Amino acid sequence: MIEKATSNANIASMLQTLKAHQLKASGVGFDNPFEAAPEKSSFGDAIRQAVGQTNAAQMDAQNTSQAFERGDGIPLTDVVMKMQKASLSFEATLQVRNKVLKAYEEVLNMPV
Repeated sequence: MIEKATSNANIASMLQTLKAHQLKASGVGFDNPFEAAPEKSSFGDAIRQAVGQTNAAQMDAQNTSQAFERGDGIPLTDVVMKMQKASLSFEATLQVRNKVLKAYEEVLNMPV
């Protein structure tokens, strides 16, 4: 029987410790000087990936909608969910774009 003192946070901490020991034992981690450094991604790559995901969500929603219209047995709930996901993704991308443009304008208007 599990004690009341054992919580999800304690279990997660124990699992993290076990994974760290496992990585250390396998020679992978910060102690290994021959391990390749993780690739650094640029802001442009992150934006490109986000726009690609938004586009994929919109294309998926459009394809699902067309399949529903053809009568391919797609439930209406799936169509609505995918359209909402695509809409939210687009709105989030638009808000990020607006924030980046605002920051750019502020930098341009800074006195030198």
